[in-house]
Amino acid sequence: MMILFLNDISGSEVLLILVFVLMFFGSKSIPGLAKTLGRTMRQIKDASSDLQNEIRKSGVDMKKDLNLTALIDDTARDIQQPLDQYVSDLDDAVSYQPPPRTQATVPTPEELIQAPIQEAQKVESKVDDSPLPESDVPEAPKQ
Repeated sequence: MMILFLNDISGSEVLLILVFVLMFFGSKSIPGLAKTLGRTMRQIKDASSDLQNEIRKSGVDMKKDLNLTALIDDTARDIQQPLDQYVSDLDDAVSYQPPPRTQATVPTPEELIQAPIQEAQKVESKVDDSPLPESDVPEAPKQ
């Protein structure tokens, strides 16, 4: 900061400023002023470096807390999985081999009629043919 200030001032201007300081403050107070100015500049520089260090530390702490690499890896995995599934589905669709065609048999009308009858006979054969107990047998009507 001081260097930028001195770049804009030429040597004759610095000499003129020193003459005015000497006239206003006197020769006895200039060493005290210089010492105070030096301490102040040193304190400002130390405070500035402390502030920069704190900012760096907090940035590192925030980076650790965020754990950006893990977050990015998780997000990449979450995005990659559906895309891999889509690619797999597309590969399956492109390489799909339909089953070979066979000659379809059309049932005759007689077969269409016989199919339900055969199903009914299968169901009847599964029914238990054991005789009912006498108490469950209904009485025949008397004539």
